[in-house]
Amino acid sequence: MSTGSGAASAPAPTAHDTQPAPDSRTASPRKTSMFSSLKVRNYRLFFLGQVVSNTGTWMQRIAQDWLVLSLTGSSAAVGITTALQFLPMLLFGLYGGVLVDRLPKRPTLLVTQSAMAVTGLVLAALTLSGQVQVWHVYLAAFAVGLATVLDNPARQSFVSEMVGPNQLQNAVSLNSANFQSARLIGPAVAGLMITGVGTGWAFLANGLSFVAPIAGLLLMRARELHVVERAPRGKGQLREGLRYVAGRPDLIWPIVLVGFIGTFGFNFPVWLSAYADDVFHAGAGAYSLFNTVMAVGSLVGALLAARRGTARLRVLIAAAAAFGALEVVAALAPSYWLFALLMAPIGVFGLTVNVTANTAVQMATDPAMRGRVMALFMMVFMGGTPLGAPLVGWVTDAYGARIGFALGGLISLAAATTIGLVLARVGDLRLSVAWHRGHPRVDLVPRERREALAAAA
Repeated sequence: MSTGSGAASAPAPTAHDTQPAPDSRTASPRKTSMFSSLKVRNYRLFFLGQVVSNTGTWMQRIAQDWLVLSLTGSSAAVGITTALQFLPMLLFGLYGGVLVDRLPKRPTLLVTQSAMAVTGLVLAALTLSGQVQVWHVYLAAFAVGLATVLDNPARQSFVSEMVGPNQLQNAVSLNSANFQSARLIGPAVAGLMITGVGTGWAFLANGLSFVAPIAGLLLMRARELHVVERAPRGKGQLREGLRYVAGRPDLIWPIVLVGFIGTFGFNFPVWLSAYADDVFHAGAGAYSLFNTVMAVGSLVGALLAARRGTARLRVLIAAAAAFGALEVVAALAPSYWLFALLMAPIGVFGLTVNVTANTAVQMATDPAMRGRVMALFMMVFMGGTPLGAPLVGWVTDAYGARIGFALGGLISLAAATTIGLVLARVGDLRLSVAWHRGHPRVDLVPRERREALAAAA
């Protein structure tokens, strides 16, 4: 395989290595230029195409949720739509990862992006013609989910092929910043379109937006890619990927954590539409505002992550705990504006969880296994939604938006606390309290280091 395609300079641990990756907790922080990976031409084309496409995607998400709520008047129906979009990832995500490890990434992305464009255009035609029914939206959501089974692991793996190992952390963070920047623009434009000309135009804009990433993929220079040797077709590759992850605590526990948070903590289409409609009685404009403020926080979190040179598991655990706690606080917010403002820090910590887990898993994984590992990562993060969204939607309908939101936050906080304790035990870490430049510093350090610090004191 290409020497420039690995996830880290050191050889990847084997499936039998049960120690956390060194850069998860012991490596020194390494800051880098916030936009350094944009110097790579292929990644720059990819990034610019995604800016346009992600904006259209966010427009469709807002329009889709609001259309379903308008057609049915039910938060549970919004949850079903979200569940159908992520159900294929739950059912077929691991098989998608096996295929991605066998297939060339760029042609695969051309097919998946084209398929999602067609889905958006068909939904636009149905809506603009006045023929749309809720089952049409359900079917479109499921079709997008099917394309995502290949698109997500292919895009995740393709990043390392575009930029190489040295820029991987920066590129993953900029991808998230890209997505969140679009999240600032998309909901605002969607809100204007919904109130001004109707949801169908938002679907049309999304379908047309895929022209940009398709053009970017076609313009890339294949000779400049850090191509990874593709896995040959063979039996047992799915089991091989699962065994690889199961033998690596530094992979399995971050994946379990994002699974809990993705299933119970990221059901914002259900909660925010219910808060806008039922709690504050403010309509589509409020729903758009909540998403926009959260996107501001997420963008800040992504840009901060772009400056970090390592992905530390302790940052992941702390961010996940803060995310869950803030959801509980927001659930109890008594006023419209306080609730809206709390969306910003929720966005910061939610994005930090996503980027830190994503980067830590990618950098610790052998490139030949990356498609399968990232498929598992995305399956538990996104595929848990079909399980969580209907349940959260039912709780929200039955007991109110505040109870539903608080429940998601409590589960996320409990998962972060429990998995943090498990990782500390696996890594033989102990709590260390010391003074650093006149300020108290609390940290988790290996037992040997703690004993050395105590002896020195």
